[in-house]
Amino acid sequence: MTSIADESVIIQSTSESVPSTPCWFGEVALMAAYLRKHGILTKISEHVHFARRRFGHYEVIDFVAVLFGYAISGEHTLEEFYERLRPFAVAFMAVFERDRLPSRSALSRFLAALTPEPVEALRTLFLNDLLKRRADVEPQPCGLSDRTGKLWKVFDIDGTREAARQRALPKGSPLPLPHRRLDGLCAPGYTGRKRGEVVRTRTTVLQAHSYQWLGSFGNRGNGEYRKELRRAVEAIQSYLRAHQLKDSCALLRLDGLYGTGAVLADLLGMPFVMRSKAYGLLDLPVVQTRLYLPADQQFTLPESALVRTLYDCPDVPVGPNGQHYRLVVATHLKGSKKQKIGVERDGLIYELFLTKMPQEAFTASDVVALYLHRGSFETALSDEEREQDPDRWCSHAACGQEAWQIVSQWVWNLRLELGHQLEPDPVRTTEFAPALPPVHKEATNSPSSSQGYGPAAVALPWKAGRFSGQDFALQPDGTLRCPAGQSLVAHERRGEADGSLRVVYAASIRSCRPCPLREQCQWQGSTTAKPRQVSVLLHPLVVGSAPLLWRDWSRRHHRRACKQLLRSQRVEVQAEQGLTANPEPVPVLLSRAQRAHSRLDFQERFARNARAPTASRVTIRLFGVPEGFATSLGLATA
Repeated sequence: MTSIADESVIIQSTSESVPSTPCWFGEVALMAAYLRKHGILTKISEHVHFARRRFGHYEVIDFVAVLFGYAISGEHTLEEFYERLRPFAVAFMAVFERDRLPSRSALSRFLAALTPEPVEALRTLFLNDLLKRRADVEPQPCGLSDRTGKLWKVFDIDGTREAARQRALPKGSPLPLPHRRLDGLCAPGYTGRKRGEVVRTRTTVLQAHSYQWLGSFGNRGNGEYRKELRRAVEAIQSYLRAHQLKDSCALLRLDGLYGTGAVLADLLGMPFVMRSKAYGLLDLPVVQTRLYLPADQQFTLPESALVRTLYDCPDVPVGPNGQHYRLVVATHLKGSKKQKIGVERDGLIYELFLTKMPQEAFTASDVVALYLHRGSFETALSDEEREQDPDRWCSHAACGQEAWQIVSQWVWNLRLELGHQLEPDPVRTTEFAPALPPVHKEATNSPSSSQGYGPAAVALPWKAGRFSGQDFALQPDGTLRCPAGQSLVAHERRGEADGSLRVVYAASIRSCRPCPLREQCQWQGSTTAKPRQVSVLLHPLVVGSAPLLWRDWSRRHHRRACKQLLRSQRVEVQAEQGLTANPEPVPVLLSRAQRAHSRLDFQERFARNARAPTASRVTIRLFGVPEGFATSLGLATA
């Protein structure tokens, strides 16, 4: 030992190697204890079966334990993770009740050889574990309360991708065909802002109030988005059944990727809101007619100067089967930059929002606001990428990569649950949209109302045998067509005392004078000096007046509470001698099956790497853990 001393500081050094405990080891020990308490490790051993040669004495649970530790650690690569773990390999496997740590090469072979059956079994356990221990139960219901007081559960479905770089290979007739390691995992596709030649896409499902992952489904290239969407809907239905909720209480927010009529059948009738890219809907007569009438509302965000004018079309045929859905058309002026979203027509940018949300509970402005609020899902994906990065390449096989991503989402949900136990804060309530003001009692010339307008209505017959307003049909070009085939053009708009908006249409006197139907059309018949006028009334929609209330928890606070606590505190790891210091060799009695090297059943395979009762005792001491929190996890306290 050498030392450097001055008046107040002594610095000593020694050649003895004493590795420091990884900062994440305490969280691994705590989470492994939590998994043991709830029987998750036992369920994985019993239900996730996979047998293959060259696994040595290891079983599925041994490799899953390594993946759990890798996801918790946040190390950039498996190589770095193994480097930090090597001095504490015995203690690491002991917290999972296993003996030896699989090598990196054994883990790589395991992930490369995985088949879909064990991956789906692991996915089922992941979802069942989430649904068994619910975080958003009474008396703290989370969700979205609409303007009628109904509570909705909002789910976000979106895709994320990871691109891979591939170097150019020389080509020539004498060279063999190239073999890419990622051929089974990636394919050419849309890379977005990420650099690479090949890409892998996965669809993720997030509960928007508790920020829990419900699933991850990946495929090569751009993925199979309709197949993945159906699986996401199945996971959401399982969630609703576990919470004893109807499908009508769910609200699915979908990315514009799904904005076609073809995918609506995959939603199984569940309410949704999505941005549509079927711009052919703008050419439908029912939509064109609505666009020429006054707008329902205007919408803008506080952080943006963009003002959207909203037109609510409640009954529009969509898709190959012509099913009717609600369509909200948002328009705004074309800017100086090219717009990435929407279609341009006559200097206006048109955006389409398809939904199945009822008009009496959500105004057109509410629909657009709820969809644009989907941006909070992007922050959750960003947190996931920064803290765990599940899209990094853990295996060059599709099933191995899927298993890693399932475990990564599992760790995310466990951190949320442990954070709620450590700091049980109440649900926070946010006024997503204010209450609607009462309908104006005085006349107004406002171009739009606070709740939007209902279908256009015209006057009833005022004299027997005469044409009424119902005989003048609205046209896609914004005019009225009279029984004689002439057009009436809107020339006046005025507000009524009950909050309605009156639009007055008038014909040309040159068309009315020679008209053979003038006696049936005008009050004074042929002596009338003015052209025919027709009023179209737009009555305010009957919408609940309650505010939209968004109830959720903090996205980051609970998930990081346990992690930050344990990583800022000291962790002591001690390995003591077993019950027998120098055990005498005991003759092993072999069975005939063992003598013949017959195949082992899964229980025998599991026992080969199980931790023996006589193994060295490992003591892990976690500092700074509150006593009540430790007791709830079944941990011994000093």
